[in-house]
Amino acid sequence: MKRLNINQVLAILIAALSFAYLFEAYRIPTFPIPRPVDSDVLPKVLGFLMLGLSVWLFFERPKGAAEGEIVEERGVLERWLPVAVTAVAIAVYAGALAWLGFVLASFLLVGGLTWYYGYRRHIVNAIVALAVPLVLYLSMTRLMDIHLPAGILPF
Repeated sequence: MKRLNINQVLAILIAALSFAYLFEAYRIPTFPIPRPVDSDVLPKVLGFLMLGLSVWLFFERPKGAAEGEIVEERGVLERWLPVAVTAVAIAVYAGALAWLGFVLASFLLVGGLTWYYGYRRHIVNAIVALAVPLVLYLSMTRLMDIHLPAGILPF
């Protein structure tokens, strides 16, 4: 019997999490007044996206692995340090969201994590890290009438 690689183990865990997330997303009540986009659409889309990405991850070989080759295991600290850094960054993001605002806190999270994970095209990183939260903020606050914290920014 073939042993599962780390991508496959993580994919199974993420798929289980996405099934639980989708179960809860389908329990979100719909509004009695018809709307083009109801409150349950975004969570369902995110759940199916997470499920699809977990299937993709399951079939992806780890970096440096040829067919049938066993990848050398890394140390525990080396393997879990990125997970811990990401978890701490998300916790700081959640704490800073109210006073920095959605756009600025998201910019710092996305920009900081992409820099940490090795992306070195800083101009591209800054443009994307600012444009994506700004588009999300404006579309949610202006089009969907969803309140997001503005923080220290004037809009």
